[in-house]
Amino acid sequence: MDIVTAKLAELGLSLPEAAAPVAAYVPAVEHGGLLHISGQLPFDEGQVMTGRVGENRDLPFAQKAAERCALMLLAQINKALGGFDRVERIVKLGVFVNSATGFTDQAKVANGASELMQAVFGDAGRHARSAVGVAVLPLGAVVEIDAIVALKR
Repeated sequence: MDIVTAKLAELGLSLPEAAAPVAAYVPAVEHGGLLHISGQLPFDEGQVMTGRVGENRDLPFAQKAAERCALMLLAQINKALGGFDRVERIVKLGVFVNSATGFTDQAKVANGASELMQAVFGDAGRHARSAVGVAVLPLGAVVEIDAIVALKR
């Protein structure tokens, strides 16, 4: 068992199966020492977590969805690299939150993913981030997150 899988087990979590693309893109591209991971949606028991924060979903639900996106990012890293040995650090997360007008806690939603990355990778999981409110996301998802990961050479 690798260190990431062990950390997840300590947290009571496990890696999901990496989701297949739903359109004309690939889940991950490795280039120039970086792994760019396409936006990942939150899945809970095989279903996309949907809704709009501040309208029909609350902050704790959205934070859990962000954590589920982070788990899917980890699944994509694992699939693309065949494990986590080459991960040097998480460089950046781009967090998109399906937000009602007037909802301004996107950063708190994003913490659901950021805190998981830090719990799993320690200091190497500390990253730059954007957290943006949007009117709608694919499949009605409440959150979508993409990532840039630095790789060991």
